[in-house]
Amino acid sequence: MSQRNVINFSALDRELQAAVESERRYKRENETKLRALSQRVCYSQFRDLVLTCHLKPLNRQDRDGASRKPWNPIVPGNTSHHVTPSNTPHSVAPGNEEDLGPQTV
Repeated sequence: MSQRNVINFSALDRELQAAVESERRYKRENETKLRALSQRVCYSQFRDLVLTCHLKPLNRQDRDGASRKPWNPIVPGNTSHHVTPSNTPHSVAPGNEEDLGPQTV
């Protein structure tokens, strides 16, 4: 059998998957555009809707299963870690380190 008659099924499968995904994206974006037109939104809102149409809202299981640990423990108002003057980093101009006095680390 010659090389011309051999079918590369993996390449054919990749091409098919890319075409299917392209078609899904086209339909999703087109539906979003039509919905935005019916809502009579301005261009910036229209653009934002189209650019974010691939995002899906969180369902209840996603929200309930999320970690309750804050992503930034140093934010004021976060009760898990309090920032006090003793553990706050100080901004010091170069050459003025002696003005700080003794520091604990």
